[in-house]
Amino acid sequence: MTQQTARICILGGGFGGLYTALRLSQLPWESTQKHEIVLVDQSDRFLFSPLLYELLTGELQTWEIAPPFEELLQGTGVRFYQAVVSGIDTDQQRVHLQDGPEIPYDRLVLALGGETPLDVVPGATSYAHPFRTINDAYRLEERLRVLEESELDKIRVAIVGAGYSGVELACKLADRLGERGRFRLIEISDQILRTSPEFNREAAKKALEARGVFLDLETKVESIEQDTISLEYKNQVDTIPVDLVIWTVGTRVAPVVKTLPLKQNQRGQINTESTLQVLDHLEIFALGDLADCRDAEGQIVPATAQAAFQQADYAAWNIWASLTNRPLLPFRYQQLGEMMALGKDNATMTGLGIKLDGTLAYIARRLAYLYRMPTLDHQLKVGFNWLVRPIIETLSQ
Repeated sequence: MTQQTARICILGGGFGGLYTALRLSQLPWESTQKHEIVLVDQSDRFLFSPLLYELLTGELQTWEIAPPFEELLQGTGVRFYQAVVSGIDTDQQRVHLQDGPEIPYDRLVLALGGETPLDVVPGATSYAHPFRTINDAYRLEERLRVLEESELDKIRVAIVGAGYSGVELACKLADRLGERGRFRLIEISDQILRTSPEFNREAAKKALEARGVFLDLETKVESIEQDTISLEYKNQVDTIPVDLVIWTVGTRVAPVVKTLPLKQNQRGQINTESTLQVLDHLEIFALGDLADCRDAEGQIVPATAQAAFQQADYAAWNIWASLTNRPLLPFRYQQLGEMMALGKDNATMTGLGIKLDGTLAYIARRLAYLYRMPTLDHQLKVGFNWLVRPIIETLSQ
């Protein structure tokens, strides 16, 4: 009697999806249990998103933070498709790919992440740059090069949103442009980094102040034109000349997820059990930005890379357990702290009883992220490059 192959289909190759695929490939499947793991992503590269800012300052190279999936999955037995998901039939248990095959599944992992909504303000879709993907970074790099090569005396940059992404971008770009940059950080609430520990917020304020970044707090963006941005502060609207607008606010669930007949919250996130299984569809697992998840303790799991990284371990175990008649584990989220880059050679971090800022925090952040990179092979390549690169640069001077 031949055993039917169980196909596990993972949609999205971010921290949630890729790390689930890698963990699944490492679990002890018995030889009689045939399984197939398929990973689908619209990009050909994984993105280690917390280090995306370092591309803009030249501190890191694309291959270090965005290795190809084919390279990472080599020898794992995981099949990779580069494709856009056009639809999911939850009754027939099939995934439809745009210009690709139809994939039947026994277990499905939804880890498609989110996207930055730009259509919330007039002109943002046409004139604002999002900063979420490797392609966003390339487009922003191209725009920065054009501005740097222009005859502009000052390059005026407006960054919308003073959360992690906005603050890190402001510091990195201020270091890149130096005296030539003029920066505004626009925030609708009354303080930057609302959800951060006080230590990190104060370190960020100092870093922004040292770089001359102007803070527009309690300020709303009314509209964006090709070379202006209109801001509302205390019911008064001012239109300010600008050369570059970067939009870092908000996350929206991908349209293909919103159309699914699954229970969702008001933001379109899919409701899950603490085991990361979707309500009423226990063969489907949802994690990362698109999941509305409470862990075993009942705490809301934040939509962060750190949370998706942790969810991947549980998702992999629970998929394996559900196919091998073992007990499933409820997800337990551990808040490991928070790290932020605040320019070149500067960072801040709090967590596990440690508070650090400055160069030491910058080195600790780098080492922590090196440890979390997806495969040992990639960790070794990147780690070796980080050791050797400063020596080569010193010798070539």
